[in-house]
Amino acid sequence: MLDDFLIRAALAGVGLSLATGPLGSFVVWRRMAYFGDATSHAAILGVALALAADLPVTFGTLVVALAMAFTVATLAARGWAMDTTLGVLAHSALAFGLVAVSFVPGARTDLSAWLFGDILAVTRGDLALVWGGAALVLGLLVWRWQALLTATVNEDLAHASGLNPARERLVLTLALAVVVAVAIKVVGALLIAAMLIIPAAAARGLARTPEAMAAIAVVIGAGSAIAGLQLSLWQDTPAGPSIIAAAALLFALSAAFGRVGRR
Repeated sequence: MLDDFLIRAALAGVGLSLATGPLGSFVVWRRMAYFGDATSHAAILGVALALAADLPVTFGTLVVALAMAFTVATLAARGWAMDTTLGVLAHSALAFGLVAVSFVPGARTDLSAWLFGDILAVTRGDLALVWGGAALVLGLLVWRWQALLTATVNEDLAHASGLNPARERLVLTLALAVVVAVAIKVVGALLIAAMLIIPAAAARGLARTPEAMAAIAVVIGAGSAIAGLQLSLWQDTPAGPSIIAAAALLFALSAAFGRVGRR
């Protein structure tokens, strides 16, 4: 029988995958990988501000992630070159966050947990937060699924269908901010983007429809969480990086299987 903390950790990983699978699919389709990095790196600044103000860390990360999401969405709408802009924002936010944390008494010792996650320390309250946030994001994506797909495939088609591509982009940025806020304790700020991108990228070669890709990404993400925890328990490795390593191995298997299948 597994210990309670392992069960909570596994449930947190599976719950997070319910959101990162579909959302990560849109990140891959829209080539928003750097956007995920910028938002997740900004979360460290949110951690510092929350600790300094004695507020819940989730609240601080959500506020800063939303601010970053709105900033990026506004700049994208104004035609800024996103690759350079996101590179500047991502690394600047991380640097300011690390500097800000250094001014918070006692925060330096806990910094690695926020950078790389501490899924084994997930409490029942954290578990409720992860599943609640995942349900919110999943519900939002299901509600706007067809509109998001249309805007992703062709913005001109979206306009012709009476949709506002900027609004759909904003929906994705809001969903991404929520995922970053609830995932930071599970896999950490530096690994959130990997949890979004790698399972979706692995699912891409195995799916024939967008819906199938999102579903397979959920399965791969959940499988990575369980496999990573098993590796952590077996070899005493860091849990968060172990989860990403498991996802990377599944991606490699997916790429090899897809290549064999095309021959």
